[in-house]
Amino acid sequence: MIARRALLAAAPALALPAWAETPWPARLVAAARAQVGRTVLYDPTYVRLAYPGGDVPIERGVCTDVIIRAYRTAFGLDLQRLVHEDMARSFAAYPRTWGLTRPDRNIDHRRVPNLETFLRRKGAAVPLEGAWKAGDLVTQRLAGNLPHIVIVAQDGPASASPRVIHNIGGGARLEPLPSARNIARFRFAPQPA
Repeated sequence: MIARRALLAAAPALALPAWAETPWPARLVAAARAQVGRTVLYDPTYVRLAYPGGDVPIERGVCTDVIIRAYRTAFGLDLQRLVHEDMARSFAAYPRTWGLTRPDRNIDHRRVPNLETFLRRKGAAVPLEGAWKAGDLVTQRLAGNLPHIVIVAQDGPASASPRVIHNIGGGARLEPLPSARNIARFRFAPQPA
């Protein structure tokens, strides 16, 4: 036992990759920022996707695709699989906006109301009051009651409109938070594998 302790104490510490020491919100924001200039089209077309890990081509997508890709890139977290499995277990908890009778792994994770429901069910909702935090997910309803989701790009005071990364049309961009109503905020920290 003593020899084992001495061996362990003498062994060099395992070096963690640089990204492992980066706080999770910074990793999420960096993964979202990496889409700016790569995702250049807004395209809401229904597409059959591989499962798990399916995605539309990187040059196109919608607001939810920014979120999905950021979590996959930063943490290997597959929202397509997580949302589909949660919907399969608790379908009645999710919106029926689209007239579905069962989950659809091709599209469910790409719909803002489904992501809102999933995030609430995972306990990720945070109060709107207080400072904006990098990595926060903000859902809202734009003019015409269109659902939208963004990633807050940097910490800032509650009194200011935060800069966000999103695809509201024309691809992934870093811009001020659009004016909207029915705003909700979520902080979805990745869970260890």
